[in-house]
Amino acid sequence: MSELIEHETRQGICRIVINRPEKKNALTAGMYRALTESLTAAEADPAVRVILIQGAGGNFTAGNDLADFLDQPPTSEEAPVFRFLERFATLEKPFVAAIQGVAVGVGTTILLHCDLVYAGSSARFLLPFANLGLTPEAACSLLLPQCIGHPRAAELLMLGESFSARAALDCDLINAVLPDDEVLAHSLERCHKLAAQPAASIRLTKQLLKRTQRQAVLETMQLEGEIFKQRLSSPEAKEAFSAFLEKRPPDFSRFE
Repeated sequence: MSELIEHETRQGICRIVINRPEKKNALTAGMYRALTESLTAAEADPAVRVILIQGAGGNFTAGNDLADFLDQPPTSEEAPVFRFLERFATLEKPFVAAIQGVAVGVGTTILLHCDLVYAGSSARFLLPFANLGLTPEAACSLLLPQCIGHPRAAELLMLGESFSARAALDCDLINAVLPDDEVLAHSLERCHKLAAQPAASIRLTKQLLKRTQRQAVLETMQLEGEIFKQRLSSPEAKEAFSAFLEKRPPDFSRFE
């Protein structure tokens, strides 16, 4: 799976690239495993001082590859997606995201765990869990209302409508909006500046910033995961996935 998840380290920066542009970088179970391995290796490597993630081909990620997701649903805590989310949420080193194009589902929720996020002006964010008969993940049911307040969080999670980079900035989900062709260069410049800082001071600062919510995040992720797994077999989820594969609007009117 290394050809779909690339990573290399230069000048203290571990750069992870989701490289499946023909599918808008949609994530499979194998890609989640590769991402977790890349993150674990970067965390353990003393040469790595900061981690940067980006997507190839003008998109960040379209979220889960639904065909793969239905073929290999996450039915246990050991599922690759849950292991990835836990690994992501517990990183000690600073993490930067460079976002272009679509950032769907997990492509948006993981941004709540990043330290710095820079997006191109064409970026579009989407939290489609309710649309699919599912529920939030990655502790976004905790972190999103903390970040933007309950009314805005409820709108994004319950209605599942896409929102722009400018709206994400207004909600304090990202640090800045830049022209698309400047996002990566700016993100790398920020990474180089972080890498030049005292590494221990940066790690400890991140630890202090996240100290009060670390346990709550892990507990929320576990609870969300249990509910998410239950929802996968719900009639609404089955209807949503069938409608997606059949390219028709879902009909939830017969479900309570």
